[in-house]
Amino acid sequence: MEYLSQECYDQLVAELEELITVELPKIKNEIAEARDKGDLSENFEYHAAKRAQGKLLSKIRFKQRVLQFARVMDTSKLDGDVVGLFRKIEITNLTNNMKMVYTIVNPHEANLKEGKLSIKSPVADALVGKKAGDVVDVKVPAGMLKLRIDKITV
Repeated sequence: MEYLSQECYDQLVAELEELITVELPKIKNEIAEARDKGDLSENFEYHAAKRAQGKLLSKIRFKQRVLQFARVMDTSKLDGDVVGLFRKIEITNLTNNMKMVYTIVNPHEANLKEGKLSIKSPVADALVGKKAGDVVDVKVPAGMLKLRIDKITV
């Protein structure tokens, strides 16, 4: 089961609709055009279109499976006492005194440029369940980080 925000759920539904109604018919037309060109055993366009169709169908199945097991969380019912999914956290890296603000999200929404940190990342994993004021040591690929949680909001 995956917990999604309403925004992420709506985005996944829209992407799935786009893939099914726009992209899939486009690839089917490409396959039909390539099939009309003759011998399929040596027809590069046909084989390329079939590979593209396979990739697209795989992407469609993946999004359908995510949505099948998705549960939309009502963020208004979350408490802001501890770090968890859909909480906005302000942290300070104590080694260089750099302040950072992240929102802990599911892996489908993760985007560091937008300040959205995957709950499955090493940093979020170490922070989940902690409270404001806690200092946490986090092992990351670059070494160890010492982070202080300054503020948690929903």
